[in-house]
Amino acid sequence: GCSWTPVKDVMFLDYRAPLLAAESLAAVMRENRDHALVLDVACGTGLVALQLQRLGFRNFHGVDGSAGMLELARSKTVYQTLQKSMLDTDSLPAHSDSYDVVVIVGALSEGQVPHSILPELLRVTKPGGFICMTTRSNTSNQLYKEQLQTVIEEMEQKTLWERVRVQEIEHWEKATSVHEAEKNTEYISGIIYVYRKSKSQDKNDN
Repeated sequence: GCSWTPVKDVMFLDYRAPLLAAESLAAVMRENRDHALVLDVACGTGLVALQLQRLGFRNFHGVDGSAGMLELARSKTVYQTLQKSMLDTDSLPAHSDSYDVVVIVGALSEGQVPHSILPELLRVTKPGGFICMTTRSNTSNQLYKEQLQTVIEEMEQKTLWERVRVQEIEHWEKATSVHEAEKNTEYISGIIYVYRKSKSQDKNDN
């Protein structure tokens, strides 16, 4: 029989991404964390908000495409609001320029949330606010990652946002299959992007 314990696996598979992304964001947001309004996109069960809360963030709105995930997130009682939204087709259920921080951790990858969501992440962020995104660097996500980086760079060239920090993490998460593991390690590497929305926009797109 198979005797794996779900808790231990989540610690390996899911846990480092929320922790590392939260720490990366906290490193650039040293003050007013308790006043910042955070939108957690593809919030899942609420792991990122829990890590951010540990670091002094207090105000969270969550959005996810899965009703089941939202139920689990609700049980953690860290979010003031939780909304269901199909992230591959819908606009984000938020007004423009609403959030001090927008995070999307663990969902920007092949078969999950398309990179076409990036302008939406930017739209709902306040001018001068931060956007924190993560993706994986494993082989099956290579094309998606290249496309994602192209969109990020194009938006940077249009001065819609500026790069604050880009961090490559070697031990991002445990590989789920042997062929995903690389360089004789059982881990997949990943990247954390932290960008800041430009304070002045030429066009008013509200």
